[in-house]
Amino acid sequence: MTDHLAPARSRTFLSGPLLVLLASALWGTTGTAASFAPAGAGPLSIGAATMGLGGLLLLALAGRSAWRVLRSGRLGLLVVGAAAVAVYPLAFYSSMALAGVAIGTVVALGSAPVFAAVLERVVDGVRLDARWAVSAGLAVAGLLLITGRTGAGEDTVLGALLGLLAGATYVVYSWSASRMMRRGHGSRAVMGAMFGAGALVLLPVLAWTGGPLLGSPSGLAVAGYLAVVPMGLAYVLFGAGLRHTSTSTATTLSLLEPVVAAVLGVLVVGERLGVDGWCGAGLIGIGLVLVSTRR
Repeated sequence: MTDHLAPARSRTFLSGPLLVLLASALWGTTGTAASFAPAGAGPLSIGAATMGLGGLLLLALAGRSAWRVLRSGRLGLLVVGAAAVAVYPLAFYSSMALAGVAIGTVVALGSAPVFAAVLERVVDGVRLDARWAVSAGLAVAGLLLITGRTGAGEDTVLGALLGLLAGATYVVYSWSASRMMRRGHGSRAVMGAMFGAGALVLLPVLAWTGGPLLGSPSGLAVAGYLAVVPMGLAYVLFGAGLRHTSTSTATTLSLLEPVVAAVLGVLVVGERLGVDGWCGAGLIGIGLVLVSTRR
């Protein structure tokens, strides 16, 4: 019986959690990439460029299938998801600008599993098992260790609040996308329609704030990378993985992102990560293994 089920579990992991983990690793490069933006490029322009231009890319990749989603006549979930898509990058990059890359990333992603659990419990009636609770607890404890070395000033507190908003909106658009896929729409179609609609809000923000970012070769390179890799490619992977992964599991797996961000901060940006930070990264790793191997 166990031998018979093993290949099925392996296929489920490869088509679900593994794709979410790969997407999360790509998302973890955003803070490091944004650190190379030219002086004067603010968080609003970086966020709007990332998901505004990336949203157009996802819409183009989806092609006609995205328009079928738009014409389906059931636009409630799409509107909710697109609104969350528009708010998320503005809150997320502002959070990192105020509180720092580590804290902004950690608060946004660390709060997401909690928001996801509440949403799935209240709306979908999903009961989360003890394994998820242990894995999420280990991951959140690890996040606290990673950021515990930093003092909290007014900017940090405001940045943390914006991080919570980013975490909530991330969960909302992930949940909306998952529900739309369960109604029969393909992952690329859903991601293209949702992020394309969100781009309608973000592109005017980019036009208003994007002068310093888009006015130099280095800024264009940063914007191009953010739109194509951690946005376009990562969300194609995330959408495919979300078809076989619950929202609560996917948001817990996305806690790999701050680990990647912290490691890149040390190796590329020159930030320092103490023993507590490395221990925190280890706890997150254990939590991810537990949740990604749930039966």
